[in-house]
Amino acid sequence: MARYTRDLVLNKPMDFVAYMMNDYLQKNGFSMSEWKGEPAYRAGDALLEGYKYMKWYYDGYMLHVEAWMKGSFGGEMDLDGFVGALQKKPFKESLEQLFILLMQQIPAAQPGMMMQSGMQGQVVPVIPVQTVDNPTAAILALVLGIFSIVLGFIIPLFGLICAVLGVNQARLGGGSSKAGVATAGKVLSIIGLVVCAIMWMLNILIAILV
Repeated sequence: MARYTRDLVLNKPMDFVAYMMNDYLQKNGFSMSEWKGEPAYRAGDALLEGYKYMKWYYDGYMLHVEAWMKGSFGGEMDLDGFVGALQKKPFKESLEQLFILLMQQIPAAQPGMMMQSGMQGQVVPVIPVQTVDNPTAAILALVLGIFSIVLGFIIPLFGLICAVLGVNQARLGGGSSKAGVATAGKVLSIIGLVVCAIMWMLNILIAILV
């Protein structure tokens, strides 16, 4: 298997780890799916971001995480290397941010007493903890979306790169405190992608006719 794996010694309450992991999965658009018959969380799409997969397990002491992306020919890709780097890097960076937050110090709590049911049945922490929040990614998605449109008219290849990066950053910022900015960035990036495709075809047509 070609997977990014991480074993992190936490020795923290089970409900704290479950809350942090589920919060990360929700904010990054993961949903329960499967990989070749194996249960796994999945996010992304086949066109721009590629499919991202993730599994995790916690035994009360050590957290085990596996993450990978679907390769061009249906195989697994880890999160290192040049191939698919535009999609891999944001995914890996988001996981590294999560690991740092999982290591945060929390006040002592009785097992099973740290979380409680909130509005509409969701689980919320009794003790305040810092969760994944990536407003910088949302802002970057907006900037990249604007650049993708502008560059799409001038240098379509660079505009395409900005559009792909913009969509990736929009997903990372989608669950942040600036979710609206991330949505705007994603929309602009998709528009930039369309502009790049149109300009690319026009350039080819002009080259053929001239």
